[in-house]
Amino acid sequence: MPTSTSDPVSGSPEAFLKHAGRTIGFDSVRIARADEAWAASERLEAFVAEGRHGQMDWMETTLERRKAPTSMWAGAKSAVVVALNYGPGLDPMDMLAERSLGNISVYARGKDYHDLLKSRLKQLARAFVEETSAEVKVFVDTAPLMEKPLAAKAGMGWQGKHTNLVSRELGSWFFLGVMLTDATLVPDGAEADHCGSCRACLDVCPTQAFPAPYQLDARRCISYLTIEHAGPIPREFRAAMGNRIYGCDDCLAVCPWNKFAEAASEAALHARAELKAPGLDELAALDDATFRDVFSGSPIKRSGRNRFVRNVCVAIGNSGDAGLAPAVLALLDDAAPEVRGAAIWALARLDPDRFQAEMAARRDRESDPGVVAEWDQTA
Repeated sequence: MPTSTSDPVSGSPEAFLKHAGRTIGFDSVRIARADEAWAASERLEAFVAEGRHGQMDWMETTLERRKAPTSMWAGAKSAVVVALNYGPGLDPMDMLAERSLGNISVYARGKDYHDLLKSRLKQLARAFVEETSAEVKVFVDTAPLMEKPLAAKAGMGWQGKHTNLVSRELGSWFFLGVMLTDATLVPDGAEADHCGSCRACLDVCPTQAFPAPYQLDARRCISYLTIEHAGPIPREFRAAMGNRIYGCDDCLAVCPWNKFAEAASEAALHARAELKAPGLDELAALDDATFRDVFSGSPIKRSGRNRFVRNVCVAIGNSGDAGLAPAVLALLDDAAPEVRGAAIWALARLDPDRFQAEMAARRDRESDPGVVAEWDQTA
């Protein structure tokens, strides 16, 4: 892929940015004002006030900084939003029927997108500084900046009823990055909402995480539960998780606008062979060292082994495959209580008789109150 941005672009800094961004490898580059008030801050405040952020305490502690781009940088005048396509090429919903395999969200099957996106965004920032001498700051998901509302404001797409960004060109499968600058740039127009009467994303949600169109209760979302939530998965959501062990793509995958999406051209974002159809028994056997080795360079590594194997146990319990019972039996002595608890639940689902025998032998020896509660509530 060419990386030079030296091709002459006559005219404006806006034209330079879009040409350079495309040359570097972004699929879309759009511009918004960064110094205007927006309704997104009020929606975020209501989201946190209602407790819908769950255990994501950082959303509350950084609330004031998240409300506007200028809270991050008072001198910001414009926001340059970039998109990078990670389209899967195949329907990820097909994997849900393979109950003995682990279903990993499309975005996490390849290499960690943060590194790739930030590297390219920094390259664009350097080119822009050399061209204009403007000041810039780049952000890729890890800072308290609301990328999706900025992208919608820039016309990258619109926030659909599932609260994710939808594009008429890229569908639902793209990553976002933002470059703030003190340069006053001509903004692009916002994109209209094209959801219409469609509610496919709302209706497909296994845990009914959308209390109303354009509203999300993260506490019910499988992506939140499998990635952000610490401790046991609430019992009311376990069966609905199916074989989803890291994230959930359902609301993205059913969007009709995906008919315009294309498979990602960036090889680093293609699914790694070992993550296309991983066996639940193999994943359950991961210790901390092998987990870190298998998921080196993957966003999954950040969740940690214990949380991941907890999810695998829940998926095993949902598999209906009694042949997987030994995989969770081996985890009844795991050092992590969240893993032991999930293994108890899974064993009871697959082999009730063995569960009763193990409970008789283990329940009174268990020191963790949460795990004791799993024995008692599952019996």
